Amino acid sequence: MSPAEQAAAAFHAVHGTAPAGVWSAPGRVNLIGEHTDYNDGFVLPFALPHRLAAAASSREDGILTVSTLGDDGQLQHSGPLEIASLVPGAVEGWAAYPAGVAWVLRDQGFGRGADVVIAGDVPSGAGLSSSHALECAVSLALLGLAGIELDAPATGVPGRYEVARWVQRAENDFVGAPTGLLDQTASLCCTDSHVLFLDVRSGEMEQVPFGLAEAGVRVLIMDTRTKHSHADGGYGERRRGTERAAELLGVKALRDVTLDGLADALAALPAELAPLVRHVVTENQRVLDVVALLRAGRLAEIGPYLDASHVSMRDDYRISTPELDLAVESARAAGALGARMTGGGFGGSAIALVREPDLDRIGAAVEAAFAEAGGRRPRLFTAVPSRGAGRDTV
Repeated sequence: MSPAEQAAAAFHAVHGTAPAGVWSAPGRVNLIGEHTDYNDGFVLPFALPHRLAAAASSREDGILTVSTLGDDGQLQHSGPLEIASLVPGAVEGWAAYPAGVAWVLRDQGFGRGADVVIAGDVPSGAGLSSSHALECAVSLALLGLAGIELDAPATGVPGRYEVARWVQRAENDFVGAPTGLLDQTASLCCTDSHVLFLDVRSGEMEQVPFGLAEAGVRVLIMDTRTKHSHADGGYGERRRGTERAAELLGVKALRDVTLDGLADALAALPAELAPLVRHVVTENQRVLDVVALLRAGRLAEIGPYLDASHVSMRDDYRISTPELDLAVESARAAGALGARMTGGGFGGSAIALVREPDLDRIGAAVEAAFAEAGGRRPRLFTAVPSRGAGRDTV
C-alpha cells in the first residue's frame, strides 16, 4: 500500500470510519547547500519518493488527536490536545511536531479540532527530513479540513512558501529546533525531475531540470543508521556561531560576505568563528556553480563540488561523523563521481553521484567498508526527484 492508503486504513482502524481526506508530504535530499539556509543563502534540494501521509477528519470540540503507524505496524497515540491551550513546552516527544503545526495554524485563524493518523516510509533520523514531512503533511491536512487547498485559485489561500515559514515557526518556537527554511520548502515546493534552486533571502525559486537517466547517473543514498536530531545542541551551536560572526562583520547575514571579500572577513574574526564563515561563503558559491552546470546540461560534472562540500562540512563546519566519512570515502574509492554528507549533520545520510553501470559495485563496496569497520549495515537506495506535498486520492 502507498503511504496514503496506509494512513487511511490506520485511520479507519483507530476511529472506525474513513477519513475526510488524506494529504502527504515527501522527505528530501539536499543535493548541495548545507547550513546556508539560516544564513540567507542558496540551497538545492529535491524531494524523495518517500512520503508521510496524514489522514484526517474534523472535530467540533477544538481537540487534536494524533496517532502514528510505526515501522513495526504498531500505532502510537498522543493524548487529546486542546488546540486553544497549546503553548511551547507543553507537549514533548514526537507529538510536539503536529502540535506545533496546530499551534501556528491556530494563530493564523485555523483552530478547528481534528483527528489525524500518520503513516509513511520516510526513514526517521536519517537526515532525510522525516520531521518536516510530518509537519508539512499535517499542515496541509489541517488547512484542507478548513477548506484551504494550496494552489487553489482563490482569495486568501496561502502560498507554499508562506506555509513553509509557518512550519519553520512550529519547528523553531514550539519544538525548539533551530532549523532554517530548506527542509519545509523542499517538501512543499519541489517537483518531479527537478532540483529546487531556492534563494532563501528573497524567496525566489527555480525548478532546475535534473535528468539523471539522460545523464546516465544515479543518486545513491547511504543512510548510515546513526540518528541525528536538529533539537540537539550541535546544530544550534553552529547557527549561533554564524549569527555572531555576521554581527561582528556588520552584515545582516553571511550571505552578504562575498567570495572576494572572504579573506578580509576571516582575518577580522575570532579563530573559532572563521571556519564556520568559510564554509557558508564557499558553500553558497558551490550551489551557484552546480546550478550553472545543471542549466548547461552537464549534470555528470557536478561531482567535484559534492566532494568539496563534504570536506568543508567535515573540516570547517565540523558536523560530519566517522560513519558519514566512511560512506563518502568508500563510495569515492569505488568510483563515485562525487559524494557528500547531506542534511544537518552529526549522523544521518550521505549521497553519492554514480554512473549507472557502477551502482551495484559501489553499493557493495560501501557495505563492505562498514562490515570491515564493524559498524551497522547502511541502508542504501537510489532516489529520483519527486513531487512535493499535496492531497492524495485513496
